[in-house]
Amino acid sequence: MQPTETKPRRSRLFAAALAAGVASAAIAGGIVTSVHPTFAEPVSVTPPAQNPGFADVVSKVAPAVVSVRVKEKANVVASDDEDGNNGDQSGNGNPFESLPRDHPLRRFFEFGNPRGGGNDNGQHGMRPRRDGPRAMAQGSGFFVSEDGYLVTNNHVVDGGETFTIVTNDAKEFDAKLIGTDKRTDLALLKVDPKGQKFTYVEFGDDSKSRVGDWVVAVGNPFGLGGSVTAGIVSARGRDIGAGPYDDFLQIDAAVNRGNSGGPAFDLSGRVIGVNTAIFSPSGGNVGIAFAIPATTAKTVIQSLRDNGSVQRGWLGVQIGPVSQDIADAVGLANTDGAIVTLQETDTPAGKAGIQTGDVITAVNGETVTSPRELSRKIAGFAPDTKVDVTVWRGNAAKTLPVTLGNISSLDQASNGKDDDEDKPAVSPSSLSGYGMTLTPSDDGKGVVVTDVDPDSSAADKGVQTGDVIVTVNGKEVASRRDVQGALDEAGKTGRKAVLFQLRNGDQNRFVALPIAKG
Repeated sequence: MQPTETKPRRSRLFAAALAAGVASAAIAGGIVTSVHPTFAEPVSVTPPAQNPGFADVVSKVAPAVVSVRVKEKANVVASDDEDGNNGDQSGNGNPFESLPRDHPLRRFFEFGNPRGGGNDNGQHGMRPRRDGPRAMAQGSGFFVSEDGYLVTNNHVVDGGETFTIVTNDAKEFDAKLIGTDKRTDLALLKVDPKGQKFTYVEFGDDSKSRVGDWVVAVGNPFGLGGSVTAGIVSARGRDIGAGPYDDFLQIDAAVNRGNSGGPAFDLSGRVIGVNTAIFSPSGGNVGIAFAIPATTAKTVIQSLRDNGSVQRGWLGVQIGPVSQDIADAVGLANTDGAIVTLQETDTPAGKAGIQTGDVITAVNGETVTSPRELSRKIAGFAPDTKVDVTVWRGNAAKTLPVTLGNISSLDQASNGKDDDEDKPAVSPSSLSGYGMTLTPSDDGKGVVVTDVDPDSSAADKGVQTGDVIVTVNGKEVASRRDVQGALDEAGKTGRKAVLFQLRNGDQNRFVALPIAKG
């Protein structure tokens, strides 16, 4: 029986064999080197010259970010979740319950209810209304002055009765509401500093933030307070259907319930956006959040601070985009601009002579590229400001001086129209080459579409039975003959398409149809 080999001997044999192997490899390669295993050397990484993290930025800006607690008025409708855990807050209640069922923001904030039913789109419906006191809602905010002015979202404070601010060092202060702006979802609160000075942050220039730049979000998700997340700017100029001035920054920093009203910082510590919405089928972060750009927020907040409200210019038209078909029909070289789909006479636009069918191409000489840009440009002027509006009409540009109104004074009352008059019955007649059957309307204003060929270009463009053709290439029509005459005239000019103004109920729209050949 052989004696058992001791551990020290096995270790010596392994070391010798290893050294021999390394030496052989060195000799075979013709390399003169010391004989020892290179993996025995400790790994050493040279630290970067500058710390790549966000700690320096966060340490400077975090004291300016606060939690906003809102004690809401009693007898407000409760949440659709049985426990009330819904909406951008911690605890009971949903700040979006007051929104209409068809409001576009619901798809961003109506979080799923694991115990509730949903509709076919996966959005969970509201539960039956129940009255009673509501728990304290929570959001985020940030100081913009050392004397206690702070910014948050309108939907955070909407319906609130009292407001409490909690700083990152757990101090609590009562705050009063200075003003809100529902159109941009911003609000301004004021804390009595009681002799102390608050750490505050400044708005930056979001136009300098590029897609791919770092962004740091600080806020109060789920009531945790002082939470920091980081990501990048994912996109710019997002339109999420929240309002006429949509121009959101999209970021992928984790933003959850309670982050609303909190700031999104660049790496210099300046606010480039105010977090206001998330897109989420489940209610949790999926990396798609939207922030109000700093340039917008800065202007709105200054107006709230100075006046308690936001005063915007008002033109008084309904507008739509200019498609390539519409551009071809009216003789425009490109699709820039906004087409006037409805214009009432008792508005600044009506008084200035702007007409339905005009394409607004510029304001004060600055090109308008889209309806959204036109809305923002007009809103950027104060009421009673005189501006020059350039329109495209009759194959030519025309500049009209307009004195803007005040959008806050909009009259929401519906306008009644003329009573119907008895008209003799007229047999429908087809419009050759366009797939539509027409008959004069009962009130003599326009021609009613009574049938549409499903294989026609009219059907492809969305023309449907019941639509009323009001104008063709800007000319009013009252019969099929009027329509045909306008089509013939357009064909003689060499245009590729003709522009139909359609009315259905109280809605106006424009459809460009290619001119039928033969």
